Amino acid sequence: MQALILAGGKGTRLRPLTLHTPKPIVPIANRPFIYYQLDLLKPLNSEGAMDVILSLSYQPRKIEEALNPDALGGMRFVPIVEAQPLGTAGAIKNAQSFVNGTLIVFNGDVLTDIDLRPVLARHRQRKAAATLVLVDVEDTRAYGVVELNEEGRIQRFLEKPAPGTTKAKSINAGIYLLEPEVLDLIPTGVEFSFEYELFPRLLESKMPLYGDITQAYWLDIGTPERYRQANRDVLNGTVRRFPPGSGAQVTEHGSLIDPSTTIKGKVEVIRSVIGSNCLLEEGAQVVDSVVLSGTRVAEGARVDSSIVGRGSHIGANADVKNAVLGDKSGITDFSTMM
Repeated sequence: MQALILAGGKGTRLRPLTLHTPKPIVPIANRPFIYYQLDLLKPLNSEGAMDVILSLSYQPRKIEEALNPDALGGMRFVPIVEAQPLGTAGAIKNAQSFVNGTLIVFNGDVLTDIDLRPVLARHRQRKAAATLVLVDVEDTRAYGVVELNEEGRIQRFLEKPAPGTTKAKSINAGIYLLEPEVLDLIPTGVEFSFEYELFPRLLESKMPLYGDITQAYWLDIGTPERYRQANRDVLNGTVRRFPPGSGAQVTEHGSLIDPSTTIKGKVEVIRSVIGSNCLLEEGAQVVDSVVLSGTRVAEGARVDSSIVGRGSHIGANADVKNAVLGDKSGITDFSTMM
């Protein structure tokens, strides 16, 4: 069994945070996001030798450098860099030579605490060629909806259906279990997508194709609003996989402050994440925000409901609210940004 993480996207919806940092290693609660997905694989790594294929394209070296194999219990990384964009399914075809059994695939922007062991057991019990993990949502208009029969077999895919088109509430959660024969349906060397090309082809092939609805926490972190929500959900325990061994504890005000950060005088940090080597000066306030590494929040400055990129400077008595600042941003003293 192998796993594959689709980590090649540019993360355009999450800009400016992803201009210099690939989305798979943007930190959630001071931990590279990809580690939350790797944590899901550890219970399946019973023999301590699972191959984790990383499908890379955008700034691949930064992703490879951020990974620490010693922390992964023997899982081995297999980086594959696309010479040209191949789409979600094409990227899997590009890794076909490494696949010799059930392949677990993650979209590179899904934060979840799902236990994959029962999903894998049901996949094998059904002798499925492919199993899609699904999650129920109230408003399906922005998602790909999946209709199932009573046995859980997929009957139809509907991409962003208009209201009243279907009663189904289950959407594609971006986690797939695939048998090797599914990869034979994907053409070689061309851009090919799951949603618009592979899924319809799977239905036409009459291969056993199932959906598995999860009640686990699930969030697409791909926008600044949801990125901030992801940090908040990790802090308050909504995501049950809190980053272990981070060296920092959640404060009485529900914040996570890296131990390398310097605090001068009295400051307020409420429901926020402060990255490494930051400087918070007298009277600074950070509320419902994420402040990434190497940033200075000067005396009397306030950061509220915002994201501040690495190496930024928030000037004295500045007021930043509902903002997303990229790396090395500068806000001058007494300025207001809302």
